[in-house]
Formats: sequence, structure tokens, C-alpha cells
Amino acid sequence: MYYEIGSVGHELSADDLKKGLFEALDKMGQRSKVLAIPPDYTRLPSRAGELTEFAWQYYGDRLTDVLPALGTHSPMTDHQIAHMFGTLPSSLIREHDWRNDVVTVGEVPAAFVKEVSGGAVEFPWPAQVNKLLVNGNFDLILSIGQVVPHEVVGMANYNKNIFVGTGGVEGINKSHFIGAAYGMERMMGHADTPVRRVFNYASENFTKHLPIVYVQTVVGLDKADGKIKTRGLFIGDDFEVFDKAAKLALLVNFEMLDKPLTKVVVYLDPTEFKSTWLGNKSIYRTRMAIDDEGELIVLAPALKEFGEDKEIDRLIRKYGYFGTPATLKACDENEELRNNLSAAAHLIHGSSEGRFSITYCPGGGAENLTQQEIESVGFKYANLEQMILLYDPKVLKDGYNTMPDGEEIYYISNPALGLWAFKDRFNY
Repeated sequence: MYYEIGSVGHELSADDLKKGLFEALDKMGQRSKVLAIPPDYTRLPSRAGELTEFAWQYYGDRLTDVLPALGTHSPMTDHQIAHMFGTLPSSLIREHDWRNDVVTVGEVPAAFVKEVSGGAVEFPWPAQVNKLLVNGNFDLILSIGQVVPHEVVGMANYNKNIFVGTGGVEGINKSHFIGAAYGMERMMGHADTPVRRVFNYASENFTKHLPIVYVQTVVGLDKADGKIKTRGLFIGDDFEVFDKAAKLALLVNFEMLDKPLTKVVVYLDPTEFKSTWLGNKSIYRTRMAIDDEGELIVLAPALKEFGEDKEIDRLIRKYGYFGTPATLKACDENEELRNNLSAAAHLIHGSSEGRFSITYCPGGGAENLTQQEIESVGFKYANLEQMILLYDPKVLKDGYNTMPDGEEIYYISNPALGLWAFKDRFNY
């Protein structure tokens, strides 16, 4: 470990983050060509934008490239780049193309994948990364991001930032499907999962020669004042940096509930959530908390598409969120879905499996998804303006709220910041 600080009581400022990063970079010694891999705009609260800017301030023109870990997400806009990375020159930004920009550095054996997944799947997994990592002749690669509960891998970041964030079609597709087949609810909130073991195998065997150092934050919502606060910063080059961050994230980001929730209202910030590919975090992160026959209402003012990738968007529209049996049947019968297993996994993740209802409330603009589009993929639809009259994000506080008519709801202002579960449903 080059640097570590954090607890549930810490509140790290920008100066604290800068001081910690600079201390760690000093310990690493002289570097002449540096690549930074932060998340994209969908991870804005991670503080990774500031940390990337601080790395540029430290290294100057020795920081030659910044490769946002887009995965399957849309490239960042000029506005997003300026907002997230501050004074960092936009000329340093490189776009990751998950279909064309990757090289395969090794293959995790099918027998290993079968073993760690408990027999859920049996196929080899290709470790794919953006070719810039391999061919760029860097003597330091800074992988920057937030450790937080995650639906595909259990806890986000660490080598997921490399193998998914800069990964390729087959690697992303298969890693998502491993998690879906094994069971999302068996993994969320856990650092040790089948998908993580596959990534760790790849790190140990295929990318150890790359000079990757991980800069990991832990960020959570303080329910006392409703503000997002940074609770930890961990910098290192091996599993320990992730393990320590994950243990803190479980304390900061995980809400264990004494009773299941009857009605949950989630708000999707329009600057971050424009697709169900991202917005379905409202489902992923709450499904272990919602009671049978319960209700999830998603206030989504900027919702304009299902998938950020055009082909994935098409597949979501065609097959919809109709649960695991329907999705697996569709995979068996349709080669196009078998060839896009991340889409199939997303369809499984985005269903309540018939346990509770999901109502999406997109804005009423010309770009927004329509009632017909919402209902065609298996969700219910409600008018956003009418729902906000009932459940106003400006009035509601995170957690339990008692409405004027006596109804109790549970409100979540940003589903990306946490994981919620009823204690009897969480897999310890």
C-alpha cells in the first residue's frame, strides 16, 4: 500500500485527496510516461475526476493520456469532460471503443470459470484490455475509481476498471453473464465473488507486467445532512488496496433493513441517468429490500433510451425485462442474444422476477422514452409530473418518509451510491 486513510467518520476534502495522492506518487518514484484510467461521467460522485486532475497537476506533460473506462457506455461529451476533470486538457482524453480497440492478453480456462461459478457456466473467459495499455509503453498506469456495491461483480472497481472499463465485447459479455447465471443477489456487497475471482486470475497471470496502481475512493451519502461525503482513499498495486476499500464500502454504502419495503421511490439525476442500462441500478440495488408484491417507482426525468450502445438498445427493445426463464429461453433460441451476453445479463438483472412491480416515470420531452416504449419491455408507466406531485424529490429525505395521507415510503436520491437489503434476504 502506498497510502490509506478512511473510516465511516472521515470526511475527506479535495485538499485531503490531493495530499494523499501526492504522497503516494512521491513514494512511487520518478515516472516518465503515465496513463490515467478514471471512470466516465456515470461515476461522477466517485471523486475520480478530481483525482485525475490532481495526477495531471503532479506529472504535467508526463501524463500523456487519459482513457475513461467507458465499458459499453457512450463517449463523454465536451461538457461532461470539463465538468468532471476541471482544468485537465481535453486533448488528453482518449475514447475507448469496446468493439474495436482491444487486445486479448490471455484466457482464463473454462474449468476455472466452472469451478468458481459453482457450475453455473462453463466457458473460457478472454482477458481483454484497450490496446493502449499494452502498446503505450507506460511506466505507470493509474486506475482510478470508487469501490461500491455492484450488481455484476459484487463490489465495483479494482481490476473491473481494467477488464470491463477498458474491455472488449467478448470479455464484457461473458463476465456479465457469469454474474447473472451465478445469481446477482448472491454477490452484491461481497468482495469475493466468481466474477472477481476470474478477474483476479487474469490480473495474476496476464497483466502483472503492466505498471498498474489502483487509486480507490469510498464515497457515500450522509443521511444526517443529505450530502455526499468521501470516507476513504486507498492507493496500492495489489488486492490489499481493494480489500481494504471494500470493507469500508460495506460499512458506508450498505443499508441493512429490519423489515422489507412496501414502496420504494428512486430519483435518477438527469445529469447522470439517461438510459435503463444505468437507471436500472434503481432495481439492482433495491431488489433485496423490496417485499413480495411491493412497488418500485423510478422518477427518471432524462430517460431517453434503454441501452447506451445501439445494438444493446435494440436487443433490450426486442426481448424486454421479463425475468430469468424468459431470457435464458431467448438465449437458447436466438443467436443474436447469445452473442451479446452482457445484454442478456442486463435483462435478467433488470427484472423483479415477478416479485414486485416496477414503474418508470420518464420526462415528457420529445427525446424521452414513451409510455408505449416503457410498457413494451415489461415495465409499468406513470406520468412524471403527476408522480412528482405525490413524491417530490425536493421534499423527500433519504430513507423512510411518511406522506401526508399516512403512507410510508422509502426514498433513495441516488441508487448508484448504495445497496439496500432486508436482513433475512441478504446472503452473508
